[in-house]
Amino acid sequence: MQEASFSNLIRTIFYIMMFYYVFKFLARIFLPILVKKAVEKAGENFQKQQQYTQDAAWKKAQHNDDIIYKETESKNPRETKKVGDYVDYEEID
Repeated sequence: MQEASFSNLIRTIFYIMMFYYVFKFLARIFLPILVKKAVEKAGENFQKQQQYTQDAAWKKAQHNDDIIYKETESKNPRETKKVGDYVDYEEID
């Protein structure tokens, strides 16, 4: 069984610090590359979605040459929702 000693504590602290600085160094190198690739991928997906939407709208417009506008005359204006009763409070002296 291994006993705790001051030298093992110092060695453990050294390993933790070394791991921290190596991770920090590698993150500075590789993190911008990963973020750039993620942004490019999101841009490509956005462009594909935009192109698909435009193609679908263009095809729909070609099939429907007649544009029909339906004007509705509402005799009864839309009622607002009634949430509850109004209660008037008075101060008592």
